[in-house]
Amino acid sequence: MTAVREARETLAAAGLRGSFLVRDLDTGDELGIDPDLEFPVASLVKVPLAIATLERVTRGELDGATPVQVRPGRMTVPGPTGLGKFLHPATIAIDDLLYLSTAISDSVAADALFALTPPAAVTAELRRLGHQGITVRHLMEDLTDTPAERFTRPEAHLAHSLAITAGTAGQGHPVPQLDISLANTGSARAFADLVQGVWRPTSIAPPVAARVRELMGDNVIRHRLAPDFASDSARWSSKTGTLLNLRHEVGVVEHADGQAYVVAAFSESRVPAAVQPGAEALLAHVARTLRDQLRMG
Repeated sequence: MTAVREARETLAAAGLRGSFLVRDLDTGDELGIDPDLEFPVASLVKVPLAIATLERVTRGELDGATPVQVRPGRMTVPGPTGLGKFLHPATIAIDDLLYLSTAISDSVAADALFALTPPAAVTAELRRLGHQGITVRHLMEDLTDTPAERFTRPEAHLAHSLAITAGTAGQGHPVPQLDISLANTGSARAFADLVQGVWRPTSIAPPVAARVRELMGDNVIRHRLAPDFASDSARWSSKTGTLLNLRHEVGVVEHADGQAYVVAAFSESRVPAAVQPGAEALLAHVARTLRDQLRMG
């Protein structure tokens, strides 16, 4: 198809390897670019974490009102937002940790939730729900121990150069967070399937699905795909994931006419730079082009 071929060429010219899947949530029609490639998923893991936590709440294993103490210095993960910036201990209910983890991508909040439902238990919950393509192996804290933390901001390109050049043909990597046998992993298709299960629940409990839809709708990180999908007549709900040269986002666009599409965009950059607004814009453009092509039939 011309649109897919042109999208591949555009991504390659920009130094990006992309994996995309766009699917009509009602008809099942879909269009993609290498949607089955496996990637480390970074903060996208907070969606299955939220689902697993809420499923346990629904079964009565956890109470969303239970207070959890978060102490800086013991459970603090560096990050641009959230509890990682707190200077003093805080007591936060599980329900509110879910908001912080999912809507503002607070990694300290996510690790407080992982303390209740460890990575292996989240994977087991996904398998129980019938989702095979996502594996959760480690905490968010592990994402802060990469080469990027060894360099100053002006030297960030050195960490990205290592991320780009050191991988093996089998997707192994000396940086464990980028090695698909060690990292939290998934594909565009696997996350599209999971998010479809949130918007059109079958195995996921309806109250769980409703809450996760709300949390993704409240996502405050809107610089990647949102500019091409959100409008006065379209609601964009999503979760992003970013690590070194990886930039991902998975979401749902719901149009005023009732049409709804799940959009999964995964990318790996070959450009050694931490800040790449052009790459962000291109991911959105390619995802929007695929959605438009699918919508036109």
